[in-house]
Amino acid sequence: MSAGNAKPFGDDFDPGAAIDPSRALVPHVLRVNEVRVRKGFWPKLRKVASRIPFAADVLSIWFCARDPATPLRAKAVLFGALAYFVSPVDAIPDVLAGVGFTDDAAVIAAAIAIIGAHLKPAHKQAAREALEKMGRD
Repeated sequence: MSAGNAKPFGDDFDPGAAIDPSRALVPHVLRVNEVRVRKGFWPKLRKVASRIPFAADVLSIWFCARDPATPLRAKAVLFGALAYFVSPVDAIPDVLAGVGFTDDAAVIAAAIAIIGAHLKPAHKQAAREALEKMGRD
């Protein structure tokens, strides 16, 4: 086969087939996002919690992502959303008054829509308690 006819994914690749979990990068990407979130979550949240109306949602998914009972795939979605939240590079910069956090809110809302069944009342309660504690500090 000539270089012009080479198949980049091999002969057995079917673009319509589901991804084989053994070939997926989910565990690696999850670890990268988890490290980013662990380093940046609390400093960012403390800085912006009083300015964002979705702070309880952010905290809820934080507690859900850290729950050992949450499935790996749900954690991957949650840590991806949280990594976007803590990232200093956004589609809409957070420093823009009024609109700066709209992209973050959309990503958090999408994550909740995707993993909603795994978001338990205990996660939401822990978020409320953490926000109350932050308000007292």
